[in-house]
Amino acid sequence: MNTDRYLVIVAGGKGLRMGMDTPKQFLLVKGKPILMHTLDRFIGSGISLPIILVIPEDQIKYWEQLCQTYNFDRSTLKVLAGGHSRDASVKNGLNELANDGIVGIHDGVRPLVSTDLIERAYRSAELTGSGIPAVALKESIRQKIDRQWTHQDRALFQVIQTPQCFSLAKLKEAYGSVDSTQYTDDAGVYEAAGHPIALVEGEYSNIKITTESDLPLLEYWLGKEKK
Repeated sequence: MNTDRYLVIVAGGKGLRMGMDTPKQFLLVKGKPILMHTLDRFIGSGISLPIILVIPEDQIKYWEQLCQTYNFDRSTLKVLAGGHSRDASVKNGLNELANDGIVGIHDGVRPLVSTDLIERAYRSAELTGSGIPAVALKESIRQKIDRQWTHQDRALFQVIQTPQCFSLAKLKEAYGSVDSTQYTDDAGVYEAAGHPIALVEGEYSNIKITTESDLPLLEYWLGKEKK
């Protein structure tokens, strides 16, 4: 199947949960910013048009300076200013694309995604309309019901990751018809518009860098890959 593939990477973090002044996507790990590690995973992986990178407008100049400092090739990227929220930033990215093909939406601070996972997600979307990486829960969980914490069967739940891949036309239609502010990911918006979701096998190493405690884990996985 020769369906065109596109990618929107959203990187709007401010580092608040990190307790740092530097936005988390620009923190240095193993010699370069986290966002560059993420982009390296996709560049050359078969995406047919320039990657759409959506970052806050007030961070664009700093990103350009980082690219010069680290001699980072920007030829495959188109940088856009983000919106006031993640869903608004995704909309900005989608608006740059035509309606045909498959689009992946990925977090700028998930720098360990593998080529195999990228391919699984895109291939699922080509076959079914969507491909959403997910992994099983490892820990026991409880849900608060009527002020009581009640045991739940963890086998009934999955942890959702990115890249989340979709029919581009259907995702654009979903963002145009659904109140996207109610959902924390693109799969929620897509499903709310009446489109079925297909899960694919994710990876436990495909972590999202959220707090300072995630940084040593990222360094560990990057170091392990180079051995």
